[in-house]
Amino acid sequence: MSFRRECVAAGLIALLSVGRSWSQEKEVPVVPPREGKREVVEIFNGKDLHGWVGHFKYWSVKDGVIIGKNTAEIPVSTYLLTEKSYSDFRLTFDFKLAESEMHSGIAMWGRVASEQNDPATYAGHLVMFPSDHGFYDLYGRTGIHQNNEIAKTVSKQYDWNSYEILAQGNRIRFVINGKPVSDWREPEPERIKAAPIGLQLHSNTVPQEVQFKNLKLETFPEDKLLTVRADAAQ
Repeated sequence: MSFRRECVAAGLIALLSVGRSWSQEKEVPVVPPREGKREVVEIFNGKDLHGWVGHFKYWSVKDGVIIGKNTAEIPVSTYLLTEKSYSDFRLTFDFKLAESEMHSGIAMWGRVASEQNDPATYAGHLVMFPSDHGFYDLYGRTGIHQNNEIAKTVSKQYDWNSYEILAQGNRIRFVINGKPVSDWREPEPERIKAAPIGLQLHSNTVPQEVQFKNLKLETFPEDKLLTVRADAAQ
């Protein structure tokens, strides 16, 4: 069997195992979870955007929901960013795409990319949802992991979805509506930084609206997914 066919076969057999989507030929190192204080951090108080930075002309809070919305063109994707930086964490939240077909996402492990002529855009890793699913390296390697075929079977368009992101060491696990859809390791761990977490409002020429609620963050969490349904486990 050729190397290419071996890779394809392995991917089909172990789609949720440690991923090598960006660079099949690289040996992927295993970076264990980092040590630190495990605590639940209130990143959203349900009332206002205290503790966040970004272009507040796009971001607001209503009835316990963070709303990202534009009516005019956004030339580069903009982010609502936590003031504090994080490396290993568990983030659970609910998300709804209210208007447009453009995906949103959670940015992490990177940096503010002010060289893109916007102080609220991001370079680094992005976990994308719901119109398109996968992991992206913003202003870097672009698409680094695909999970769309699994994710789209459990994701709901224009309705609330529940997510869990577990980031530990160089590993990212992603759960949608109780179904684990990704288990991937960054093959170049030197790219990982303790960094702000960002909520994405994507660049677009048309009106769009994204909504986030019930955001809960735990630092240096237990090495275990908490939201997987028994009937959805691998």
